[in-house]
Amino acid sequence: MSEAPSTAPVCYRHTSRETYIRCTRCERPICPDCMHEAAVGHQCPECVAEGRRTQRPARTAFGGSRAGQAGLATRALIAINVIVFVISAISGGAKALGGSGGWFGMLGASTPVTQWGEVLGYAPYYLGGPVHGIAAGEWYRLGTAMFLHYGVLHILLNMWVLWQLGRYLEARLGPARFVALYVLAGLGGNVAAYLFTPPNQGAAGASTAIFGLFAAIIIVNRRLKLSISALIPLLVINLLFTFTVPNISVAGHLGGLVTGGIVGLILAYAPPTRRTQFQVAGSAIVLVLLVIASVLRTTALLG
Repeated sequence: MSEAPSTAPVCYRHTSRETYIRCTRCERPICPDCMHEAAVGHQCPECVAEGRRTQRPARTAFGGSRAGQAGLATRALIAINVIVFVISAISGGAKALGGSGGWFGMLGASTPVTQWGEVLGYAPYYLGGPVHGIAAGEWYRLGTAMFLHYGVLHILLNMWVLWQLGRYLEARLGPARFVALYVLAGLGGNVAAYLFTPPNQGAAGASTAIFGLFAAIIIVNRRLKLSISALIPLLVINLLFTFTVPNISVAGHLGGLVTGGIVGLILAYAPPTRRTQFQVAGSAIVLVLLVIASVLRTTALLG
Protein backbone atom coordinates (compact mmCIF):
# COMPACT_ATOMS: atom_id res chain seq x y z
CA MET A 1 0.00 0.00 0.00
CA SER A 2 1.63 3.30 -1.09
CA GLU A 3 1.35 6.65 0.72
CA ALA A 4 -0.25 9.61 -1.02
CA PRO A 5 2.15 12.52 -1.60
CA SER A 6 1.91 15.39 0.89
CA THR A 7 -0.36 18.21 -0.22
CA ALA A 8 0.80 20.69 2.44
CA PRO A 9 2.10 23.98 0.96
CA VAL A 10 5.83 24.60 1.13
CA CYS A 11 7.78 27.81 1.65
CA TYR A 12 8.39 29.53 -1.67
CA ARG A 13 12.03 30.12 -0.69
CA HIS A 14 12.70 26.84 1.10
CA THR A 15 10.81 24.18 -0.84
CA SER A 16 11.68 21.41 1.62
CA ARG A 17 9.77 23.11 4.46
CA GLU A 18 6.04 22.68 4.85
CA THR A 19 4.11 25.67 6.15
CA TYR A 20 0.57 26.90 6.51
CA ILE A 21 1.56 30.55 7.03
CA ARG A 22 1.24 32.97 4.12
CA CYS A 23 2.54 36.47 3.48
CA THR A 24 -0.26 38.95 4.19
CA ARG A 25 0.67 40.99 1.09
CA CYS A 26 1.43 38.47 -1.67
CA GLU A 27 -0.11 35.37 0.00
CA ARG A 28 2.90 33.16 -0.80
CA PRO A 29 3.66 30.44 1.77
CA ILE A 30 6.55 31.36 4.08
CA CYS A 31 8.42 29.39 6.72
CA PRO A 32 9.48 30.78 10.13
CA ASP A 33 12.91 31.80 8.78
CA CYS A 34 11.27 33.97 6.10
CA MET A 35 8.62 35.62 8.26
CA HIS A 36 8.81 39.32 9.16
CA GLU A 37 6.29 40.68 11.62
CA ALA A 38 3.96 43.31 10.17
CA ALA A 39 1.19 45.45 11.59
CA VAL A 40 -1.16 42.63 10.62
CA GLY A 41 0.25 39.12 10.24
CA HIS A 42 3.63 38.40 8.62
CA GLN A 43 5.32 39.40 5.37
CA CYS A 44 7.91 37.72 3.18
CA PRO A 45 11.38 39.27 2.61
CA GLU A 46 10.50 40.55 -0.89
CA CYS A 47 7.36 42.35 0.31
CA VAL A 48 9.28 43.88 3.22
CA ALA A 49 11.97 45.18 0.85
CA GLU A 50 9.35 46.52 -1.56
CA GLY A 51 7.60 48.31 1.30
CA ARG A 52 10.82 49.99 2.35
CA ARG A 53 11.45 51.20 -1.19
CA THR A 54 7.98 52.68 -1.61
CA GLN A 55 7.48 54.03 1.92
CA ARG A 56 8.05 57.76 2.24
CA PRO A 57 10.71 58.56 4.88
CA ALA A 58 9.51 60.20 8.06
CA ARG A 59 9.78 64.00 8.02
CA THR A 60 9.94 66.65 10.72
CA ALA A 61 7.23 69.25 11.26
CA PHE A 62 9.15 71.55 8.90
CA GLY A 63 9.70 69.02 6.12
CA GLY A 64 13.22 67.95 7.05
CA SER A 65 14.68 64.47 7.35
CA ARG A 66 14.57 62.66 10.69
CA ALA A 67 18.26 61.93 10.15
CA GLY A 68 18.90 65.25 11.87
CA GLN A 69 18.25 63.59 15.21
CA ALA A 70 21.76 62.12 15.02
CA GLY A 71 23.28 65.61 14.93
CA LEU A 72 25.76 64.69 12.20
CA ALA A 73 25.61 68.09 10.48
CA THR A 74 26.31 69.88 13.78
CA ARG A 75 29.27 67.58 14.41
CA ALA A 76 30.56 68.19 10.88
CA LEU A 77 30.38 71.99 11.28
CA ILE A 78 32.24 71.79 14.59
CA ALA A 79 34.86 69.52 13.02
CA ILE A 80 35.41 71.98 10.15
CA ASN A 81 35.83 74.88 12.58
CA VAL A 82 38.29 72.92 14.73
CA ILE A 83 40.35 71.71 11.77
CA VAL A 84 40.60 75.24 10.37
CA PHE A 85 41.58 76.55 13.79
CA VAL A 86 44.35 73.95 14.16
CA ILE A 87 45.74 74.94 10.74
CA SER A 88 45.51 78.60 11.72
CA ALA A 89 47.26 78.00 15.04
CA ILE A 90 50.05 76.06 13.37
CA SER A 91 50.61 78.89 10.91
CA GLY A 92 50.50 81.59 13.61
CA GLY A 93 52.42 80.05 16.48
CA ALA A 94 51.78 80.36 20.23
CA LYS A 95 50.44 83.92 20.01
CA ALA A 96 47.57 82.61 17.89
CA LEU A 97 46.21 80.66 20.87
CA GLY A 98 45.64 83.51 23.32
CA GLY A 99 46.96 86.47 25.24
CA SER A 100 47.34 88.78 22.27
CA GLY A 101 44.30 91.03 22.15
CA GLY A 102 40.53 91.39 22.39
CA TRP A 103 38.34 90.30 25.31
CA PHE A 104 40.76 91.91 27.75
CA GLY A 105 43.76 90.26 26.12
CA MET A 106 42.33 86.73 26.10
CA LEU A 107 41.98 86.35 22.34
CA GLY A 108 44.72 85.16 20.04
CA ALA A 109 46.65 87.14 17.46
CA SER A 110 45.89 87.24 13.77
CA THR A 111 47.51 84.47 11.73
CA PRO A 112 48.25 84.09 8.01
CA VAL A 113 45.07 81.98 7.81
CA THR A 114 42.79 84.49 9.56
CA GLN A 115 44.40 87.30 7.56
CA TRP A 116 43.63 85.40 4.36
CA GLY A 117 40.00 84.53 5.18
CA GLU A 118 38.55 87.16 7.54
CA VAL A 119 36.02 89.78 6.49
CA LEU A 120 38.16 92.64 5.18
CA GLY A 121 36.69 95.44 3.11
CA TYR A 122 39.53 97.02 1.20
CA ALA A 123 43.00 97.52 2.68
CA PRO A 124 46.63 96.33 2.44
CA TYR A 125 48.05 93.94 4.99
CA TYR A 126 50.94 96.33 5.58
CA LEU A 127 51.78 99.89 4.59
CA GLY A 128 52.68 100.08 0.92
CA GLY A 129 51.61 96.49 0.23
CA PRO A 130 49.01 95.29 -2.29
CA VAL A 131 45.37 95.93 -1.47
CA HIS A 132 43.31 92.97 -0.26
CA GLY A 133 39.70 92.49 0.74
CA ILE A 134 36.26 91.73 -0.63
CA ALA A 135 36.22 94.88 -2.74
CA ALA A 136 39.53 93.75 -4.25
CA GLY A 137 37.83 90.64 -5.62
CA GLU A 138 38.33 88.30 -2.64
CA TRP A 139 34.64 87.43 -2.32
CA TYR A 140 35.38 84.09 -0.68
CA ARG A 141 35.97 85.98 2.58
CA LEU A 142 32.22 86.29 3.08
CA GLY A 143 32.12 82.52 3.50
CA THR A 144 35.48 81.62 5.01
CA ALA A 145 35.23 84.14 7.84
CA MET A 146 32.51 82.10 9.59
CA PHE A 147 34.98 79.24 10.10
CA LEU A 148 37.90 81.29 11.48
CA HIS A 149 38.66 82.17 15.11
CA TYR A 150 41.10 84.30 17.06
CA GLY A 151 42.40 82.09 19.84
CA VAL A 152 41.34 79.09 21.93
CA LEU A 153 38.80 80.96 24.04
CA HIS A 154 37.07 82.31 20.94
CA ILE A 155 36.55 78.91 19.35
CA LEU A 156 35.69 77.12 22.61
CA LEU A 157 32.86 79.52 23.41
CA ASN A 158 31.48 79.41 19.88
CA MET A 159 31.67 75.64 19.55
CA TRP A 160 30.02 75.10 22.93
CA VAL A 161 27.04 77.24 21.90
CA LEU A 162 26.94 75.61 18.45
CA TRP A 163 26.83 72.18 20.09
CA GLN A 164 23.91 73.21 22.30
CA LEU A 165 21.81 75.01 19.69
CA GLY A 166 22.86 73.06 16.61
CA ARG A 167 21.71 69.61 17.73
CA TYR A 168 18.33 70.98 18.81
CA LEU A 169 17.69 72.81 15.55
CA GLU A 170 19.06 70.04 13.35
CA ALA A 171 16.70 67.51 14.94
CA ARG A 172 13.72 69.73 14.14
CA LEU A 173 14.72 71.12 10.75
CA GLY A 174 16.65 68.20 9.31
CA PRO A 175 20.33 68.34 8.26
CA ALA A 176 19.89 70.11 4.91
CA ARG A 177 17.66 72.90 6.23
CA PHE A 178 19.83 73.33 9.30
CA VAL A 179 23.02 73.71 7.25
CA ALA A 180 21.27 76.18 4.93
CA LEU A 181 20.19 78.22 7.95
CA TYR A 182 23.71 78.16 9.40
CA VAL A 183 25.40 79.21 6.16
CA LEU A 184 22.90 81.96 5.33
CA ALA A 185 23.06 83.39 8.86
CA GLY A 186 26.86 83.34 8.71
CA LEU A 187 26.81 85.04 5.32
CA GLY A 188 24.30 87.59 6.59
CA GLY A 189 26.52 88.46 9.52
CA ASN A 190 29.62 88.72 7.34
CA VAL A 191 27.83 90.90 4.79
CA ALA A 192 26.68 93.18 7.63
CA ALA A 193 30.27 93.40 8.87
CA TYR A 194 31.36 94.27 5.33
CA LEU A 195 28.67 96.96 5.07
CA PHE A 196 29.09 98.64 8.45
CA THR A 197 32.70 98.00 9.51
CA PRO A 198 35.63 100.21 8.42
CA PRO A 199 37.19 98.65 5.30
CA ASN A 200 40.56 98.19 7.00
CA GLN A 201 39.17 96.31 10.02
CA GLY A 202 39.05 92.51 9.95
CA ALA A 203 36.36 90.32 11.50
CA ALA A 204 35.86 86.56 11.76
CA GLY A 205 34.14 83.92 13.83
CA ALA A 206 31.26 81.43 13.84
CA SER A 207 29.28 83.79 16.07
CA THR A 208 27.62 85.40 13.02
CA ALA A 209 25.99 82.05 12.24
CA ILE A 210 25.39 81.23 15.91
CA PHE A 211 23.44 84.44 16.49
CA GLY A 212 21.30 83.37 13.55
CA LEU A 213 20.66 80.06 15.31
CA PHE A 214 19.51 81.96 18.39
CA ALA A 215 16.89 83.81 16.36
CA ALA A 216 15.80 80.69 14.49
CA ILE A 217 15.42 78.56 17.58
CA ILE A 218 13.12 81.16 19.17
CA ILE A 219 10.98 81.22 16.02
CA VAL A 220 10.91 77.41 15.74
CA ASN A 221 9.86 77.02 19.37
CA ARG A 222 7.14 79.64 18.96
CA ARG A 223 5.88 77.77 15.89
CA LEU A 224 5.81 74.52 17.87
CA LYS A 225 4.20 76.31 20.82
CA LEU A 226 7.15 75.47 23.07
CA SER A 227 8.58 77.70 25.78
CA ILE A 228 11.43 80.06 24.87
CA SER A 229 12.06 81.23 28.45
CA ALA A 230 15.29 79.23 28.78
CA LEU A 231 16.73 80.81 25.60
CA ILE A 232 16.14 84.48 26.40
CA PRO A 233 18.79 84.77 29.20
CA LEU A 234 21.44 83.13 27.01
CA LEU A 235 20.65 85.46 24.12
CA VAL A 236 20.67 88.51 26.42
CA ILE A 237 24.07 87.51 27.83
CA ASN A 238 25.50 87.17 24.33
CA LEU A 239 24.07 90.54 23.32
CA LEU A 240 25.60 92.16 26.43
CA PHE A 241 28.98 90.71 25.43
CA THR A 242 28.45 92.03 21.92
CA PHE A 243 27.87 95.62 23.03
CA THR A 244 30.23 95.84 26.03
CA VAL A 245 33.36 93.82 25.18
CA PRO A 246 35.88 95.55 22.89
CA ASN A 247 36.88 94.16 19.49
CA ILE A 248 33.63 92.27 18.89
CA SER A 249 31.87 92.79 15.58
CA VAL A 250 28.54 94.28 16.58
CA ALA A 251 27.44 94.50 12.95
CA GLY A 252 28.37 90.87 12.33
CA HIS A 253 26.42 89.59 15.32
CA LEU A 254 23.33 91.65 14.61
CA GLY A 255 23.49 90.81 10.91
CA GLY A 256 23.59 87.11 11.72
CA LEU A 257 20.73 87.52 14.19
CA VAL A 258 18.49 89.29 11.66
CA THR A 259 19.34 86.95 8.78
CA GLY A 260 18.85 83.86 10.93
CA GLY A 261 15.50 85.22 12.06
CA ILE A 262 14.34 85.80 8.47
CA VAL A 263 15.45 82.34 7.32
CA GLY A 264 13.90 80.83 10.45
CA LEU A 265 10.56 82.43 9.58
CA ILE A 266 10.78 81.05 6.04
CA LEU A 267 11.53 77.53 7.26
CA ALA A 268 9.04 77.48 10.13
CA TYR A 269 6.06 79.16 8.47
CA ALA A 270 6.24 77.75 4.95
CA PRO A 271 2.77 76.52 3.88
CA PRO A 272 2.32 72.72 4.12
CA THR A 273 1.55 72.50 0.41
CA ARG A 274 4.72 72.94 -1.65
CA ARG A 275 6.64 73.54 1.55
CA THR A 276 10.06 72.64 0.18
CA GLN A 277 9.66 74.84 -2.91
CA PHE A 278 8.65 77.79 -0.72
CA GLN A 279 11.60 77.25 1.62
CA VAL A 280 14.10 76.98 -1.23
CA ALA A 281 12.70 80.04 -3.01
CA GLY A 282 12.65 82.11 0.18
CA SER A 283 16.21 81.16 1.10
CA ALA A 284 17.36 81.92 -2.45
CA ILE A 285 15.82 85.41 -2.23
CA VAL A 286 17.72 86.04 1.02
CA LEU A 287 20.96 84.96 -0.69
CA VAL A 288 20.30 87.24 -3.68
CA LEU A 289 19.64 90.21 -1.39
CA LEU A 290 22.92 89.57 0.44
CA VAL A 291 24.77 89.47 -2.88
CA ILE A 292 23.15 92.73 -4.00
CA ALA A 293 24.09 94.44 -0.73
CA SER A 294 27.70 93.26 -1.12
CA VAL A 295 27.88 94.52 -4.71
CA LEU A 296 26.57 97.93 -3.65
CA ARG A 297 29.15 98.13 -0.86
CA THR A 298 31.91 97.17 -3.26
CA THR A 299 30.79 99.83 -5.71
CA ALA A 300 30.84 102.43 -2.93
CA LEU A 301 34.36 101.48 -1.83
CA LEU A 302 35.75 101.52 -5.34
CA GLY A 303 33.84 104.60 -6.48
